[in-house]
Amino acid sequence: MGNTTIEAQNYCIYFNEEGTRFINDLIAERRPSKLFLLVDSHTNEHCLPVFLPDLATDIPLEIIEIEAGEPNKNIDTCTQVWYALSELGADRKSLLINIGGGVVTDLGGFVASTFMRGIDFINVPTSLLAMVDASVGGKTGVDLGALKNLIGVINNPLGVVVDTRFLATLPAEELRSGMAEMFKHGLISSPEYWRQMCQLNELPAEYLGVLIRESVVIKNEVVRQDPTEKSLRKTLNYGHTLGHAIESYCLQNPERERLLHGEAVAIGMVLATYLSVKELGFPQAECDHIKAVLAEYFPKQSFSNEEITDICQLMRFDKKNVGGNVYFVLLEAIGKPKIDCIVPFEEIYKAFEYYLTNN
Repeated sequence: MGNTTIEAQNYCIYFNEEGTRFINDLIAERRPSKLFLLVDSHTNEHCLPVFLPDLATDIPLEIIEIEAGEPNKNIDTCTQVWYALSELGADRKSLLINIGGGVVTDLGGFVASTFMRGIDFINVPTSLLAMVDASVGGKTGVDLGALKNLIGVINNPLGVVVDTRFLATLPAEELRSGMAEMFKHGLISSPEYWRQMCQLNELPAEYLGVLIRESVVIKNEVVRQDPTEKSLRKTLNYGHTLGHAIESYCLQNPERERLLHGEAVAIGMVLATYLSVKELGFPQAECDHIKAVLAEYFPKQSFSNEEITDICQLMRFDKKNVGGNVYFVLLEAIGKPKIDCIVPFEEIYKAFEYYLTNN
């Protein structure tokens, strides 16, 4: 993949060797008082050995490790990191580098934005999901119980470094999870990109780097036009209204297997596409095709009627709701989303029925 930097809102997204150069140049120029690397138990083991040899600096360095996984994306973990920073002598001139998936970059960004009212941070996303999603847009934050990303601020890093070497450290299901957001970027903004994603299995492995960059470009373009989510940025929530509720439901029910973010969003996209057929006249044949493509990557989950009711209840807590209404992003056509759609609840049950049937 070529080294082609993408300009985002007040910062840049760097790829591979350019990213290494950016970090080393920035540290040499700014001379932070201390460097802090935030990792989780996985990235400490698998990603630090890739990252550290490229870091060229004599500035004192501390590593702070948190437990891996979405259940740890909460204020308690933030408190632990704030204490660690404080005890290890962080000050306003310190630099925090977040090395990990979306949990580390979301939580680390929030910790940096609030510690001493804000210290500088850089994100180094190591999962495919974080590269194509969390890397762009300056959203930071943590979950409140099972309610996703309810506490947070929008605050940009100094830069984001996407290094595709980290993809080799990922389990297959984590790769799939990230692909869900890439499929989404095609559905909401580019029929051509959607077509390329549909042929993913036939493309050479190195082409994934090209698709990752293109996915970042798509998201970045949306965020640049609407940084505070007044209108266009809402389209990035395609599949997320129900997807987040499904993810939260599985997270807080011990008898359910936990779903990764992308796995839940993939279900949410099938449901939202069915609702698009019913509400906006999206072509049924295209809806069936989308369902079939996603089924190749994401094994079907089963939901009872009681569970669907509970999921619909959780959806009412979505932070994007206004005045008690649940708003959906739906599609008029591939690449033509419509925001703020209110959907009758009985249609949601039919959408689950459609998802659960084999066709």
